[in-house]
Amino acid sequence: MIDVCLLGTGGMMPLPYRYLTSLHLRYNGSSLLIDCGEGTQMALRKAGLSPNPIDIICFTHYHGDHISGLPGLLLSMGNAERKEPLTLIGPKGLARVVNALRVIAPELPFELDFREYSENTADFEVKGYVIHAFRVNHNVPCFGYTVSVKRLGLFDPEKAKANQVPLKFWNRLQHGAEVQEDDVLYTPDMVMGPERKGLKLAYVTDTRPTPAITENAKDADLLILEGMYGDMEKLPRVKEHKHMMMQEAAQIAKEAEAKELWLTHYSPAVMHPENYEKELKEIFPALTVPRDGMCTELNFED
Repeated sequence: MIDVCLLGTGGMMPLPYRYLTSLHLRYNGSSLLIDCGEGTQMALRKAGLSPNPIDIICFTHYHGDHISGLPGLLLSMGNAERKEPLTLIGPKGLARVVNALRVIAPELPFELDFREYSENTADFEVKGYVIHAFRVNHNVPCFGYTVSVKRLGLFDPEKAKANQVPLKFWNRLQHGAEVQEDDVLYTPDMVMGPERKGLKLAYVTDTRPTPAITENAKDADLLILEGMYGDMEKLPRVKEHKHMMMQEAAQIAKEAEAKELWLTHYSPAVMHPENYEKELKEIFPALTVPRDGMCTELNFED
C-alpha cells in the first residue's frame, strides 16, 4: 500500500487558500516528497504529516515554486535531530542549486545524498521505491517521475521442496534474504512464485503534452498531471510558457489508460478549478479536480 497526499495544488505562487504543488508518498514507514515549493512545510502540518520520515525528495526542475521551500524543511529536519541521510534526486545542477539555497541552512546533523542525472531518463531504487525520471517539454530542463513499488510473488512450498531448500531457511528466503550453507547458496527465487502486479504512480507538471508522458504513465494506478487552465482561450499563453491545459491532461490520461487522474498546478488566476470538472469528465471519467491535502491509498490487487 502507498499512502498518497497532494499537499498543494497551486502553481507560480502560494495563495492564502492554495499551497504550491507538492506530493507526499508514504510506503513501508518511509516517506518520499516530489517538489518542495514555498509553504510546503505548512502544507505538511495542515495534512497532519511530519517531515521527519521523509527519506527522499525528487525535484522536477529548479523554478522557485518547486524548490524554494527546501531550506526551511531542512532546518526543521535538523531541529528534530534527524541523523539519517536524506536522498535528493534531480536533474543536473541539483547539488549546486541546493548548496546555494543552504546559505541559510549551512549546518545540518545529517548528510545529503545527491543523485543527479543528465540524460533524458534516469532510474533509482531507494527505500523500496522504484523511481523513474523522464524528460518533458518545459522552458528549462524539467522531468516527470513514475514511482513504483514491486510486489513479490507468493511463497511456493512445492517449489521449495523441488529445489531441496531446507525448511529452516524458508522464512528468511521468503523475506528476501539469501542463505549460504556449506557450499550451497539458497536464494529467494528458489521458494517464490512469479512477481505479482505492483503499484505505479506518475507525476508530471510544467510541460506541454509530449509522447513521453503517455508512454511512462501507461496503466498508472494514479496519474497526477498539471492543469494550468480550463478556459481554452488561454491555450496560446499556455503554449508560449510551455504549460498544459486541463483538457490536454485529461486526453493524456485517456490515452495512457490510467486508472485515475488528479489535476494540479492551477494558475493563481483560476479561482475555482472544480468548475471545469463536469466538462473534463466527458474526456476522462475517472478524473478528479483536487483541493490541497487530498489523500488516498493505493492498494495492491488481491
